[in-house]
Amino acid sequence: MRYPDDHKDAVRGRIVAAASRALRGLGLTGVGIPALMKRAGLTHGGFYRHFESRDELVAEALRAAADETLPRIFGKAVGAADPLAAVLDTYLSAPHRADAEHGCALAALGAEAPRQTPEVRRAFAEIARRFLSEMDTVVRRGAPQGELHDDALAITAAMIGGIVLARLVRDESLADRVLAATRRLVRRAT
Repeated sequence: MRYPDDHKDAVRGRIVAAASRALRGLGLTGVGIPALMKRAGLTHGGFYRHFESRDELVAEALRAAADETLPRIFGKAVGAADPLAAVLDTYLSAPHRADAEHGCALAALGAEAPRQTPEVRRAFAEIARRFLSEMDTVVRRGAPQGELHDDALAITAAMIGGIVLARLVRDESLADRVLAATRRLVRRAT
């Protein structure tokens, strides 16, 4: 049976999308190739037709996670009366806290990055820089950029730390307070 010309790319995309969600939800070591392929509706035997290594898939899945989440996080800032508030309300929210599988890869997996291979660490560094650049644009309200503004660095660190801590406490009321306190702290500081 002959497949359409774009079949291999479509299958690769399915694998990356499934891996992107699974890795954010279960961690970088929480799911192996057979389980990732099963999530994509495929057998693990076909994995190496699409990727040279697990690290290649993980790096691509991290980039795909950023492609999915950054527009959702920062897109609400465009045209908003208060762009920073729009970003904070989106990122530091109960839905984002509750859904790591569809959320920010930096918050879900960032602590695991230093122990990864150079290929995976490069992907983490790329998405961290992308996040910082987006935040820099919000902080500067679209003004020309140079070196990243210190406020962009601090706000990004507070946001990611706020989500991580809110997910750790396992108490919804306390988690909501962590998110609200982080939003207030950032607002007071800017």
